[in-house]
Amino acid sequence: MSVILLNGSPHKEGSTHTALAEVAKGLQAQGIDTKEIWIGNKPVGGCTACGACRKLGKCAFDDLVNEIIAELDECDGLVVGSPVYYASPNGSLIGVMDRLFYAASSKLAFKPGACVTAARRAGTTASLDAMNKYFLFNNMPLVSSRYWNMVHGGNAEDVCQDEEGMQVMRQLGMNMGWLIRCIENGKQNGIKEPDQENKIWTNYIR
Repeated sequence: MSVILLNGSPHKEGSTHTALAEVAKGLQAQGIDTKEIWIGNKPVGGCTACGACRKLGKCAFDDLVNEIIAELDECDGLVVGSPVYYASPNGSLIGVMDRLFYAASSKLAFKPGACVTAARRAGTTASLDAMNKYFLFNNMPLVSSRYWNMVHGGNAEDVCQDEEGMQVMRQLGMNMGWLIRCIENGKQNGIKEPDQENKIWTNYIR
């Protein structure tokens, strides 16, 4: 069993990585393997609503997003981390998530998900709210910790001094590991994913 840790910061080993590494410790304590994927420090485009992914089974733009999609069949959960920019997640990360969740929603459904944010001071809760909606939209159990999933500090060294935040990260990892093992145990005992009703689209302007 394994979890992808998606590092949405342009700094490969900055505050966001530090938070994700602590989540990894909690997951590994539960016997879950982890793989951190860094989105890089080059701009990443968002979804253009071309619809090609419905036929291709992947995004029409063959970049990091498709590399992540290729990993999804073998993973059991997803943790997304982001720095806070103007009280919202990194724009490049949002571009990745828009395309990832549109092109590969079926590969992510029913897998536990969580997000974490890192900021010097504020904007973390607004960023968590934006990111959590991807999981809530896609039948993914949302994993909680003992407080909101955030760390504070101006750099990685500062984040390490946020003892409460780091504990929240470890507990998040342990909680996700526990849930993944529960889901796997359920599958082994004949508990299947719930049936899905046909999608209902309600248009407010007719």
